[in-house]
Amino acid sequence: MASTKLSKRTWFNIVLFGFIGQLAWNVENMYFNTFLFNKIGGTTDDINVMVAASAIAAVLTTFVMGALSDKLGRRKVFMCVGYILWGITVMAFAFISRENTASWFNLSDTAKIVSATVSIVIIMDCVMTFMGSTSNDASFNAWITDITDDTNRGTVEGVNAILPIMALLIVTVGFGMGVTAVGYSACFIALGVLVIICGIVGIFTIEESGSGKKSSSNYFSDLVYGFRPSVVKENSKLYIALAAVCLYSSAFQVIMPYLFIYLQHYLGFDFNNLNITGRLIVGAVIAIAALIAGAILLGKLIDKRGKDAFIVPAVILFTLGLVLVYFMKTLSSFAVAAVIFAVGYALLGIILNAAVRDYTPKDKTGLFQGVRMIFAVLIPMIIGPNVGAWTINKFASYHELGTYVNDYGETVNAPVPEIFLAAAVIGIFVLVPVIVLRRKGFKGKAE
Repeated sequence: MASTKLSKRTWFNIVLFGFIGQLAWNVENMYFNTFLFNKIGGTTDDINVMVAASAIAAVLTTFVMGALSDKLGRRKVFMCVGYILWGITVMAFAFISRENTASWFNLSDTAKIVSATVSIVIIMDCVMTFMGSTSNDASFNAWITDITDDTNRGTVEGVNAILPIMALLIVTVGFGMGVTAVGYSACFIALGVLVIICGIVGIFTIEESGSGKKSSSNYFSDLVYGFRPSVVKENSKLYIALAAVCLYSSAFQVIMPYLFIYLQHYLGFDFNNLNITGRLIVGAVIAIAALIAGAILLGKLIDKRGKDAFIVPAVILFTLGLVLVYFMKTLSSFAVAAVIFAVGYALLGIILNAAVRDYTPKDKTGLFQGVRMIFAVLIPMIIGPNVGAWTINKFASYHELGTYVNDYGETVNAPVPEIFLAAAVIGIFVLVPVIVLRRKGFKGKAE
């Protein structure tokens, strides 16, 4: 079967909205944590609470707004207006500080100031997540499913899989250097403006994928549609694929909230000592180009040869990479091992996300976005950071660099290498739903 071609405008918006969305999510996943940890004086337990609260907000938002976009038969307005409001909420973080909290609430006790500021960060993260999940998780993802089919989803997911990696690289270096040079506030404002511009551009470039007609179904009944036993039975492949997504996302979330803090405080990554040369820039450009080409090629191969041939090697690469990273004690060796982990993670993302789209009923795309978020976000972002925080608190005392004195002179536990082993243990269990799905056959829609 020939692959269905997508227009240049469609590809433009897939990349634009996908990439800018991933920039914003990566900043939230990495630098909101360092912002809370380093500048506000929060702990890894506070990070754990923030991640869990954000996950709950994301899932509830996706259920409500995904079903609403189906009900109204529209995607574009939720995407574009959502990105604009998302950008505004990102900019709001520029004004959160201990000093402002003390002024706003007339506080003088340090402990109360810290507690109140931590709470403000967590609440604002949930508000920002509402906007991001409305526009990206509920609407953009439904739009992608609307405009693709099983002849081109591997290619599209190949591109989608590389966008988080590119965003991760750019955020890690670019945002980090920006924080070092001009501070968190200026960087939050710059990112917010970028997200707003994306939403404005989309108003003029996105083609509506919804029907444009209001559905006659009951909205509140639609919210629980994906929980009906008959629906689960009819779409068994979808829920098995989602179980695999849940496990590999949980493994990733064991390390993700603490990754950059680990790089800073355990491996000694410091932007002040980062020597950027012309050779390094050229090498980075070549590496990014190779990643893009490789992801697109993998996507096309998956479309051509099927998902069965690649899924088990992807799980092995993902898990092996995590184990290898545990043993790496320098930044350079860590980077080498991280490539193996990243390739496995990206390949798993391409295959499993494409499978989820394949098995999602075409006329109920928005209704299933909330179900997808439970497996892809809520459960992983509750289980993963909890496992990570427990591992850190359990093993920090065994490491010389297991504790850290923050900017306010407070001693807190810092992430340690054991988080990668904990992630690998969860990651290997991805094989269980994968084997079941292989026996049922990846090809085709939900049963």
